[in-house]
Amino acid sequence: MGVHQINSVNPATEEVIAQFTPHSPTAVDAAVERASLAARRWRTTPLPARAEHLKRAAALLRAERDQLAALITEEMGKPIAEAEAEVDKSAWCCEYYATQGPELLTHQPVATGAARSHVAFDPLGLVLAVMPWNYPLWQVFRFAPPALLAGNGAVLKHASNVPRCALAIADIWDRAGCPPGLFTTLLVGPDAVPDLIADPRIHAVTLTGSTEVGSAVAAMAAHHLKPQVLELGGSDPFIVLADADVPAAAAAAVSARMHNTGQSCISAKRFIVEETVVEEFTDAFAAGVAALTVGDPFRRDVRIGPLARSNLRSDLVDQVKRSTAAGARVVTGGTVLDGPGYFYVPAVLDQVTPTMAVAAEETFGPVAAVVSAKDPAQAVDIANATEFGLGAALWTTDLERADRLIPGIEAGAVFVNGIVASDPRLPFGGIKRSGYGRELGAFGLRQFTNIKSVWIGPAQNTQHQPLSE
Repeated sequence: MGVHQINSVNPATEEVIAQFTPHSPTAVDAAVERASLAARRWRTTPLPARAEHLKRAAALLRAERDQLAALITEEMGKPIAEAEAEVDKSAWCCEYYATQGPELLTHQPVATGAARSHVAFDPLGLVLAVMPWNYPLWQVFRFAPPALLAGNGAVLKHASNVPRCALAIADIWDRAGCPPGLFTTLLVGPDAVPDLIADPRIHAVTLTGSTEVGSAVAAMAAHHLKPQVLELGGSDPFIVLADADVPAAAAAAVSARMHNTGQSCISAKRFIVEETVVEEFTDAFAAGVAALTVGDPFRRDVRIGPLARSNLRSDLVDQVKRSTAAGARVVTGGTVLDGPGYFYVPAVLDQVTPTMAVAAEETFGPVAAVVSAKDPAQAVDIANATEFGLGAALWTTDLERADRLIPGIEAGAVFVNGIVASDPRLPFGGIKRSGYGRELGAFGLRQFTNIKSVWIGPAQNTQHQPLSE
């Protein structure tokens, strides 16, 4: 399958932790068959019983939080406190759907001319999940609990640099008592994905990743008429209006950009600030970023760990270089640390225009671009001047004006006076080249279901039957 070895590499030391031989085509076929059989059995399992398995998975996540967090930190470099929070959030998602999900999946009665009619939510079958490395547990648990609760099975093709996390996730679902193979992890390279999408035992596809990969996967899935959910790239705007609480906005901006060492689709990346407060905001923001400790992600005082791969750091260096050549100014950071590990000192750039690389492209790492806007209308125009549309933050003390501006902001989510974040209770996803479909909330729970209309007329009486099309 084009991959001779799958390596788990510690990005803080560049040491190879473990090596895995990819699954052979024969092994993949056997695993998909096992998952398909498990999914057929699972769909007949009553909803309350499915929910109990989610509760067991949550209990395992909480009981093994320390070990799982250490695995995340070692395999992709996330600072340890953030890795622990990722495990907690994964458990919360399981608990949320275990308690709230069954009601959301119950039949919805609809008044028609029938004796009875309702909408049912039946499982689709087996869902292929192609997942990224940046939140190696949460990205998968954002998808898996609702998909499994709805009666589906799952086949995971995780990013090749987090194979141990991928195996640990499958182990959790096995130990939670799900039918063997219901959640299956395949250790394969990206060239295995086309055959998996084409496999008739796969009924739907979900992908979180780059826009380019998402476009290719969407084309393949569409060719086989299989539904997809795509959560792709982002260049989220963080709009600060002149009447905002600027110190609070600047403090929040540090976390909004630098969480997970800036390696998040929904990180704030473009800080669009009204010109009357741009200097005040930039000074406070840059001071907050400069105070962040860079280093060993297992140290509790470290907020910035290594980037997950060396090419990610190289891409950032290039984007900053092209932007400064075009007139941007580095206010703080922007240097590569000597020694092992893929470390990069977090940077804030100002005097950025929308066409510069750090604003026009997605920056996947600890680099922030500050763009000045003359007024709120121009700030929204700049925010929308991107091919992406995942999330957006708006900072203002005038909530009535916020209500007026929100409909014009092109994004799947708008957070006012807060940091954009995913939440099991709310639908999550984007527009434009950030993808389509939704995860989480009631919409995400029903995304991989057959939304079936059921019409039951009176026995031996057809007078109310709807006209045929």
